[in-house]
Amino acid sequence: MQSLHFPKPIYNNNIPTPQKAKHFLFRNRRDQTPRFPTLLLAAEHDLALKDKENKGGAVVPLPEGLRREVMPRHVAVIIDGNAKWARQQGFSAASAGHEAGGRSLRELIKSCCEWGIRVLTVFAFSYDNWTRPKVEVVFLMSLFERMLQSELDNFMRKGIRVSTIGDSSRLPEPLKKLVSDVEEKTRDNCRLHLILAISYSGKYDVTQACKSIAHKVKDGIVQLEDIDESLLEQELETNCSHYPCPDLLIRTSGELRISNFLLWQLAYTELFFAEALWPDFGKAEFIEALTSYQQRQKRYGGRHS
Repeated sequence: MQSLHFPKPIYNNNIPTPQKAKHFLFRNRRDQTPRFPTLLLAAEHDLALKDKENKGGAVVPLPEGLRREVMPRHVAVIIDGNAKWARQQGFSAASAGHEAGGRSLRELIKSCCEWGIRVLTVFAFSYDNWTRPKVEVVFLMSLFERMLQSELDNFMRKGIRVSTIGDSSRLPEPLKKLVSDVEEKTRDNCRLHLILAISYSGKYDVTQACKSIAHKVKDGIVQLEDIDESLLEQELETNCSHYPCPDLLIRTSGELRISNFLLWQLAYTELFFAEALWPDFGKAEFIEALTSYQQRQKRYGGRHS
């Protein structure tokens, strides 16, 4: 793990503005305490009952050294290093690295299911990534489609719910239709909530949330004094999750930045930067990140005696 250094931000005003994605569900505050406790506690109880009914088997014993009572509920991952991995392996195109990265993602999903992690959010494709070479973008869209098609039966068997966040307007029509179908078919699964951030921008996520609240104030639906953190979180795209704010963020490839990902939601998230390139990120590296997380104290601005 590397120590944290924050590079100076670089602003690019030439990047077009993404379109707002459509999701809704009321959400909670930074410490995951529900704004409406009774409703959310009932929802949690329903989740526990559904877990018993969900296919996919029981949670397996944790790897040695990990403690279940301090496992993160929500893990977010910035996958990075596919192209570099492909070059190191002697491939001429980044596509080989993306294919290998898909295998790493499958293993990570499996580990999250087995170890009781409730939400996994994967930064698969940034809105800024549309500026990459067309051949690479076309390949990635095709890869997303193939993976969703091939993994749907596994999602149903393992009790994995799939949601997507980001601007879907630029996605190919077959992929958009497939995403909608997969979201609908897996809606009632609750062993693991897999959130795929595709064409996602953290800045725009906050911007569209503010615009939505402004419209509601203008229309008299919301009063100015009602605006608080919880209200804004209701408008963020991660409102599709019972745990919208990640407990742990992992970024691979040794890069020390969050790259416009979940900017609001990461306010109190523990950060872990792995040296491994994404295709090389496996169970051992995931255990290292979880071990580091479990050794930390969370103060939320206060002090522990």
